[in-house]
Amino acid sequence: MPSALLIANASASQFTGGLYREVVAALKAGFDLDTEWPVSAKETGITTLAAVERGIDVVFAMGGDGVAHHVANALVGSTTALGLIPSGTTNVLSRILGIPQKPVAAARAATEYSPLPTDMVRVGAHTDFGDIVRYATFSLGVGFDADVVEVAEARPFAKSRFGGVHYATTAVTRLLSNWRTEYPNLRIDCDGDRFDAVVALTQVHNPYTYFGRVPLHLTANPPEGIATLAANNLGVIKAAEIFGRAALRRQHREATGTRLWSDYRELVIDAEPKTPFQADGELLGYATRLSMRAVEDAIFILRPDEISVPKN
Repeated sequence: MPSALLIANASASQFTGGLYREVVAALKAGFDLDTEWPVSAKETGITTLAAVERGIDVVFAMGGDGVAHHVANALVGSTTALGLIPSGTTNVLSRILGIPQKPVAAARAATEYSPLPTDMVRVGAHTDFGDIVRYATFSLGVGFDADVVEVAEARPFAKSRFGGVHYATTAVTRLLSNWRTEYPNLRIDCDGDRFDAVVALTQVHNPYTYFGRVPLHLTANPPEGIATLAANNLGVIKAAEIFGRAALRRQHREATGTRLWSDYRELVIDAEPKTPFQADGELLGYATRLSMRAVEDAIFILRPDEISVPKN
């Protein structure tokens, strides 16, 4: 029987003691299971690294995309697989991978899954606190997108209570009050192609939006690798067009002040002044320079064989 560690985030929106006990019972049917309740992102990473050193086969993240992000970053490059038990507000990664959204159902399904290699995006950033490296499992945002995350996360009760509606209203509020008149402060260089922008959005797989049950597509067809969409302004009409084309799966038009890159080697962003950036809905800080690239088979995840676009 494979060994496993369940890392639970007791502050996740769907978490209850009874649900936790049901998940534990379901996982014990297929795994030699230990459990831990880290109280911070740092402790989650330390606990995960210790499990890797002990040779644990699977580390399960029970919570939302935040705990999954921190566990995944500690697993990069190891043979220990990530398991997902969605019990948070949005659960974007598990939706993308086709994992059941009910925690007990996800735990039962995990006993039937195999650990499959899965791509991630590596981002290196120069911040006030030094250079950092993080990995994104499904999305990376620079500028406006990260600002929305920062403001939304500052109201955890609203996030827990209203979920995608909270992110949507926060995005609209920030757009109308701050970002619709912003001038480009990002100089983007993608394999020699340069573009000035106020926002850059990167998808790792076919993304699932925070803004309700509407999947967004940066490209009309799934790209071979990662894709990044940038815009040089976020006026109300421009923002509505970008969102509409992403929701309707239509190709973005560069003539309207957007630029789309896919399957590239490296994308570098210089920011003046420094800009917020986020991965998987986790604000990572403010940076003056960022570089990102795809990392194939960066992590093993217990999941179905195919990664598909989520259904409405």
